[in-house]
Amino acid sequence: MHNLKPIDKERMMMNKLLLKAGILLILLFSFVHAEDMKLTTVNGVPQVVKTGDVSLLNTAGKQRMLSQRIAKDYLYIGNKVAVSKADKQLKASLGEFSTANKKLMTAINDPEIQNLLTFVQMSFDEFNDLIKQPFNLDNAQLALDLSESILEGSQYVVDSLTGKMGHKDSEIVAKAGKQRMLAQRIAKYYIAYQSGIKDKNTVDQMKEAVKTFSMNHQTLMKNPNNTPTINQKLAQIDKLWKIVYKFYLKIEKGGLPFIVFTTTDDITTKMDEITKLYVSLYQ
Repeated sequence: MHNLKPIDKERMMMNKLLLKAGILLILLFSFVHAEDMKLTTVNGVPQVVKTGDVSLLNTAGKQRMLSQRIAKDYLYIGNKVAVSKADKQLKASLGEFSTANKKLMTAINDPEIQNLLTFVQMSFDEFNDLIKQPFNLDNAQLALDLSESILEGSQYVVDSLTGKMGHKDSEIVAKAGKQRMLAQRIAKYYIAYQSGIKDKNTVDQMKEAVKTFSMNHQTLMKNPNNTPTINQKLAQIDKLWKIVYKFYLKIEKGGLPFIVFTTTDDITTKMDEITKLYVSLYQ
């Protein structure tokens, strides 16, 4: 793996505090100015989004996955593992994230969500600047921090849309979409540990992602509204997951970064297909 210098603990802590402070300021601004930023109404009813409720939720949900994938790819490239695939994927993911965020900004009327999307864009722009810098342990840790900030903001957007749309079907779409994120999160923390970020948090976050994926998977498989096609695709993931999750949990042993890269990508692709099927089902 890459030969890296020791982490500057003070600098890393300051970066984390600044990221958290940014989200709090955005939310405070939203609350203070909510009365001055009225929602568009239809027949007197406030409209959170202009068009495509469920499909927009899928777009917002996919941002969570991209937040993890861009950091994962950066770490894989820095560690010289699956470089060609990771580089190609990173460039595509950066473009997709930027396009999707602009789409969300245009389609969502809610001022609180709008402000949070603005903050997410700020963090994304900072990540774009980061990848132009030499890879070292400081920058690897900063990439993790930025991905967590973008994920937190994106999850808030998904939760807000799900709650304000007011129908249970959106929860299934959000849960299926979250599986894409969790697969990429697993790979992100696996390669982070191999990069030298060998703290308890890295291991805990990895194991929590595996646990949550398993729980969500069982919930989706039991969903009574599943079509035969959805059930078939979930069964394919189930067969793979029962084998590969054991590799992921051996993060401290390591030695399988390429297998982790390819299997989590395979799961992400399959879950993206399933999420789109749910969108069509509940549209």
